[in-house]
Amino acid sequence: MSEKRLDAHAVILAGGRGTRFWPRSRTRTPKQLLNIVGERTMLQQTADRLAPVFSPSRMWVVTHEEQAAAVRSQLPQVPPNHVLREPMGRNTAAAIGLAAIHLARQHSAALMAVLPADHLIAQEKRFRRVVRAALEIAARGEDLVVLGIVPTRPETGFGYIERTGTATRVRGASVYRVRRFTEKPPLARARQYIASGRYLWNAGMFFWRVSTFLSHLKKFLPATHDALQRLADSIGTRRYVATLRRIYPRLENISVDYAIMEPATGARGADNVFVLPAEVGWSDIGSWAAVYELLAPARGANLSTGRSIFIDAAGNFFWCPGKFVAGIGVNDLVVVETPDALLLCPRDRAQDVGRVVKWLEQEKFRQLL
Repeated sequence: MSEKRLDAHAVILAGGRGTRFWPRSRTRTPKQLLNIVGERTMLQQTADRLAPVFSPSRMWVVTHEEQAAAVRSQLPQVPPNHVLREPMGRNTAAAIGLAAIHLARQHSAALMAVLPADHLIAQEKRFRRVVRAALEIAARGEDLVVLGIVPTRPETGFGYIERTGTATRVRGASVYRVRRFTEKPPLARARQYIASGRYLWNAGMFFWRVSTFLSHLKKFLPATHDALQRLADSIGTRRYVATLRRIYPRLENISVDYAIMEPATGARGADNVFVLPAEVGWSDIGSWAAVYELLAPARGANLSTGRSIFIDAAGNFFWCPGKFVAGIGVNDLVVVETPDALLLCPRDRAQDVGRVVKWLEQEKFRQLL
């Protein structure tokens, strides 16, 4: 069953701010528009690995209006009218809904593959095999399908998916029914999840028919559904931009996990929600520390973007392009320099970089945001 016959489209969510990658990540150039790992940006890498499954004419990007020009520049092969602009962030349920009403207008029977723009997939061929299997399941009818990352540690920063029953096989991939979605657990519970073997990380990759998503949106978020339908009536007209600016801020600010996936499974699970375990070398690259862990050739290695010398130093990550760096007697530091800012923090505090951004917002240092 070919993706062309299935009329499958990729919807890339690229509206995040990436605050934990400050000072490189800014409002106009957030994490997904930067070359965090490798020469290509995270967005370009996402489009590249999807290209064998989805032609450029079947790719859509949902992004903030301040980032839309950069998105079009980085993905010139994607039709300009497939770069959908959010006037403000309203979380993933609204972003996916925006893409769904545009797709429904042009492709009433289309399938949607919803994928983040800022994740790393090391095993791309295996990933595409799982994506094709997920599309085939979603094509059967009213099914909701999610990819679950096979966990490697008791992580407290991710949501989890509990699978149930015996696996079936589709295109060589294992498929399970979903019992429930759970949010970020405390460490003790995360350890229990890993020990059970029934839980997978929720990486935010979903597959369904456009009509299926819109029917669930109508059921669980009726006000948002009705507002988006009013917006849909203006697509292709001069009223669209003004209508978008008026309606979008009123949409419920909620993730698709909370809005659709959790109530769709309910307390006892559901017969039409499926998960495919994916061992594809996935990382959300959530902080500068995660970048170090991905790139370091050995434990304790020092990483620098340019020429450097390290004396009695270990485990450091220095991003100082164009400068010679000397590190003496320092361990496990993150140093990131831009023309107008300098970040210094221990690697184990890299998750706290977002707190700097909050402070800058409170103090109205807009030039640093």
